[in-house]
This record gives sequence, C-alpha cells and structure tokens, in this order.
Amino acid sequence: MSFTTRTVGQPDTLDYRVFIEKNGKPVSAFHDIPLFADEANKIYNMVVEIPRWTNAKMEISKEDSLNPIKQDTKKGKLRYVRNAFPHHGYIWNYGALPQTWEDPSQTNSDTKCVGDNDPIDVCEIGEAVGYTGQVKQVKILGVMALIDEGETDWKVLAIDVNDPLASKMNDIEDIERYMPGLIHATNEWFRIYKIPDGKPENQFAFGGEAKNREYATEIVKETADAWAGLISGKSDSSKIAIANTLLNNANTISEAAADEVAAGGVKKAAPVTDQSLHKWFFISGSKI
Repeated sequence: MSFTTRTVGQPDTLDYRVFIEKNGKPVSAFHDIPLFADEANKIYNMVVEIPRWTNAKMEISKEDSLNPIKQDTKKGKLRYVRNAFPHHGYIWNYGALPQTWEDPSQTNSDTKCVGDNDPIDVCEIGEAVGYTGQVKQVKILGVMALIDEGETDWKVLAIDVNDPLASKMNDIEDIERYMPGLIHATNEWFRIYKIPDGKPENQFAFGGEAKNREYATEIVKETADAWAGLISGKSDSSKIAIANTLLNNANTISEAAADEVAAGGVKKAAPVTDQSLHKWFFISGSKI
C-alpha cells in the first residue's frame, strides 16, 4: 500500500496542512491507514509527523476532517520545541500509529492515569530522517510512559524495518546494545523539553524505565481496541473528526468530497535526501 502527501499552504504558517493520499486520493491519517503493514510479522505502519532534528510541533489533527497533519498552536501562535542542550529539535522521527487512540475515559491499571486523547506516539530511532506525512513500516521495541498533566502519554520506541540495524533489533535491550545512550537521551529529552518554556520537568511512570516489546505491543493493542470503539460510536467522538474514505462505514465520504477537503493542495513526491549525512554514530560500546 503506497502513500503520498498533498500539502496546503506554506510551512510555518497557521494554514499549513499535510494530507496523506492513497493512489492520489486523500485519506484520513488517523483512521484510514491500517495499523498493521504485516500483522503476521508484527510490522506496523507509522505516520511521521515531525522529522528528526526539526522543531515545529506538527501533529495529526483530531478536529479537522480527514485529520491532516498541522502545526500545533497555543494562544494563536505556532508551537516549536526549544533546543535543550545538547539536543537539537526532536532526536528521532516522531509520529503516531494510525488506528490507535488513548482513551481519556479509561485509567491505565499500571500508570493510574487516563489516556491523553491522541493516537499513540512513536519515536522511530532509525538512521534515516523522515518527512512529514511519510508512512514508515516499523518494528516495535519497547515503550515509555510519560505522565503529562495527569494523563498517560505513551511513547513507543520503534525502528524502521528498512534500517540497517532492524534485523538485529528485536526488543528493548537491543537499543542499548546497538545504540548505547539513546534510551537515556530519550528519557532526558522528554523530562526537560518543556523547561525552556517555564514549565516544570516532566515525570515518567515506572521510574522512567522503558518497558519491553511484549509490554509495548499489549499497550498498542489496548489503544487499537479503544480506537475501534471510537470509530464504531461506542465511545464519545463528538470532539474528534471521524470522516474517512476507506472504512466503508457511516462516516465514509466520497473521493470527490475528500478532494474538496484537501482543495488547493499540491501533491508532493518524497524528498530526495543523502541519508548518509544524518546517520547516527554510537561510539561507546558500539557493536555496529
């Protein structure tokens, strides 16, 4: 299944939108892209919202029809992540798993906090820098549980299946084996990234421990079940746009209607990038 992007407006503006397309027709980034690329082999689809090294806080819009990716705002101003030394922007390709939802009405038995009302977040740790709207195929390696203003904000750790290290990495301990220091850096990044904006340090459940792949896949399953309840109407969807083009349910809209939603957009080919310039080099204890 091949996906491309269609952009509306210019980056770093309030009207900028990135729609995802399948066969040239807009689809919902939240609802239409399957969670699994290959369920038998536990390969997931991930929607890249924020490429590594960038600062604009892009996210799948829950409120807009077909859920394009747009830049988050606060008090009418575009939001950016500050550079908290020694980090620059986001230190992974950051995005979400489609067809998942962290239900704000359900309390997790381990974290004792409710969900944050978003698709579950993913930190993709491979060497290639992605682009906004890219649909990557990833392996899940583990998960961390950020506690944000009383809500559980899961952070799935995953790697692009096409990464040179993907065949060697199958669980959380492999991250430290092949990318020593990255789990610590990830914990630090999430703890401190709001401090430059005058907010307190973030907190984690489990003392900041990253849970293993088995635990992570169970959490993803819970969020997928929650999404199924959302899209079927069993959960309150009054504040979430559930229009789609592929699910063949009561909220499916026509291709013509979808084109109208994304009117004025420009189709974008995947950028050509010399990825060797962005490769991570993990020196201490490296077994690459």
